[in-house]
Amino acid sequence: MKLKVYKYGEQVLREKATPVAVVDDNLRKLAEDMIETMHAAKGVGLAAEQVGHLEKMCVIDIPEGCDEPEDEMFNAPIQMPLVLFNPEIIAQEGSQRDKEGCLSFPNVGGSLTRAAQVTCQYLDADNRPQIITARGFLARALQHEIDHLNGILYIDHMSAVERLACAAKLKKLAKANGGTR
Repeated sequence: MKLKVYKYGEQVLREKATPVAVVDDNLRKLAEDMIETMHAAKGVGLAAEQVGHLEKMCVIDIPEGCDEPEDEMFNAPIQMPLVLFNPEIIAQEGSQRDKEGCLSFPNVGGSLTRAAQVTCQYLDADNRPQIITARGFLARALQHEIDHLNGILYIDHMSAVERLACAAKLKKLAKANGGTR
């Protein structure tokens, strides 16, 4: 079932997610709906807050060919779509700067610096602890979605110049969705 994607200005996007005690059928169904919603919107990641839920979970699906060949080969063992419950970044290294967007910010984008490689621990849909290390675009997506789960939006990482460049769009978007900024 396709879900509503909440937009900038709606308070739920600034909420901090609540850890999942145990992954049950309801959460697995929510993950399926989130994947369907993400694909329908042509996104590569979606956090629970973006669909109005406060469970600490997100989904990611990076299509083949979106990354540098060496990063794509490094990430190849990681099965897509990726469903993560209680994800935490436990290590990061290097840096990368690239354009970033978000389904909660239609027609707004900017360049951000993030870690080039991250190691993330999480529970999978079968309640099993997992650890993955990812590089490139997948590392960027993990950081972006985990930020969402902590109430941090990608615009919070933009430089003052980048934010100023999209200030009018942000103000209009916030106003249309009940917010003030």
